[in-house]
Amino acid sequence: MKPVVQEEISGCGIASVAALAGLSYQEARTVANSLGIFAADRGLWSDTHYVRILLKHFGFSAGEGESPFSSWNELPDLALLSIKWHLENGHPFWHWVVFSRDQNGPVVLDPKKSLKTNRRADFWRIKPKWFIPVSHKR
Repeated sequence: MKPVVQEEISGCGIASVAALAGLSYQEARTVANSLGIFAADRGLWSDTHYVRILLKHFGFSAGEGESPFSSWNELPDLALLSIKWHLENGHPFWHWVVFSRDQNGPVVLDPKKSLKTNRRADFWRIKPKWFIPVSHKR
């Protein structure tokens, strides 16, 4: 799996799903827009509904609800994480990233444009609030 860089300030959810689906940001954005999902909608930062719609469209199953983060070892092999969680005017906001564990070990794919590398293993710097387990439908 390769990281996908977000091309819009609130496009982290679209970019994270693009990474899971093996698509470019533009391809995922086109599909998202056709489903009524737009990066300009700040709800993409504060609601899991939009990302769940995209995941389902691309054949992924997402766990119900959000599971509190307890440790990196407790995460499933594939998950969407909420990091940089904060409140703005009483509304929660966060940044979406992908967590993946495979034969090469664990990694976080962070779509943030300004990073030197979007493939991260600096887990001590990343502070997840909660996660959504993700699996590919069979």
